[in-house]
Amino acid sequence: MRVNKPPLALYIHFPWCEKKCPYCDFNSHVLDVGGSAKLDSELETLYVDQLLFDLDRDIEDFHLEAQISSVFMGGGTPSLVSPAGIARLLEGVDRRLPIASEAECTLEANPGSSDQIKFQGYRAAGVNRLSLGIQSFSDKKLQALGRLHSGAEAKDAIASARRAGFDNINLDLIHGLPNQNTDDALTDLACANSFNPEHLSWYQLTIEPNTVFFNRTPKLPSEPEIEDISAQGRTWLYDHGYEQYEVSAFSRGENHRSLHNLTYWHFGDYIGLGAGAHGKLTEHHPDFVITRTRKSRVPNDYLKAAKRIATPVEPAELKLEFLMNALRLNQGFLLSQFTERTGLASSALTDFLDAGLAQGLLIRDDQNVRPTPRGLELLDSLLLLV
Repeated sequence: MRVNKPPLALYIHFPWCEKKCPYCDFNSHVLDVGGSAKLDSELETLYVDQLLFDLDRDIEDFHLEAQISSVFMGGGTPSLVSPAGIARLLEGVDRRLPIASEAECTLEANPGSSDQIKFQGYRAAGVNRLSLGIQSFSDKKLQALGRLHSGAEAKDAIASARRAGFDNINLDLIHGLPNQNTDDALTDLACANSFNPEHLSWYQLTIEPNTVFFNRTPKLPSEPEIEDISAQGRTWLYDHGYEQYEVSAFSRGENHRSLHNLTYWHFGDYIGLGAGAHGKLTEHHPDFVITRTRKSRVPNDYLKAAKRIATPVEPAELKLEFLMNALRLNQGFLLSQFTERTGLASSALTDFLDAGLAQGLLIRDDQNVRPTPRGLELLDSLLLLV
């Protein structure tokens, strides 16, 4: 069976933060270099060198040749890195695997760790999309989340990004916050909208293991209150020109959807560089094999060796892995795409499709399969049918 290669994206992880937020379960570590929470130039240089060495090994071991379709620099707090460091990194990547001229290149930044001069430097380095970790514009809510910035600093960061020339900005917002009601959540959306962002990531706060909130959970809105916030928030976003294309993602039209995140949801391939970074790579010869990769999690360990754990995805797991991603999208997927990305015949989905259609959780239009609004809300239940 002939299978087309998926596009190749690149994820780069920067593991350091000035402070660990109590709800965060990402691989982030408080930066403490000589008693300072600033990333010094020596450590930055060492880390960029190791990222490029890490890329060299992945290219050699997985025989990578494709252009990079998107770059996403996440963390942690990537905006602790200097524009010069980001420029050297992107130049090094481009020498090894060309970054497509039309590639989306995103950098995550936190208010307080960036300013207009820094934003201008990132833009000159090749970053064309900023993702700002706002979370809320309410000082009380930000304090409850353990964030270092204020609502005023959040607004200043967005304005600075605009002045620096960024015309593709994502704002991260969280709802379902401690003691938050629907009016509070809608106020955050209205404040974000006043800056006309091209994209909003609107997440519900979840309590994850190995976080401070897991051990000391604050008072959160009840389930009916969360449902009301979600329903009214989605309606508000629709009414103000945003389309929901994924569970937590809203854009101003199709052209401003996150290309990088769509690679994940379409079960595409991506290289994962950096401490704790995950990747997914497909080899087609001599056999069709999908491999999940994971790099050394602790920053000091990564700097010493950048070890990689590579785990082939068992054929029996491919169906669920594909659906876990593709069904996060409102538009779902094409049956031909299932075959291209998994190497499995579309007939492998017959029983799942029959059950999902019968329960009103799926819609099938010829070759397109997508979740119903109820199916999107009950995605975990839908996946139990696999």
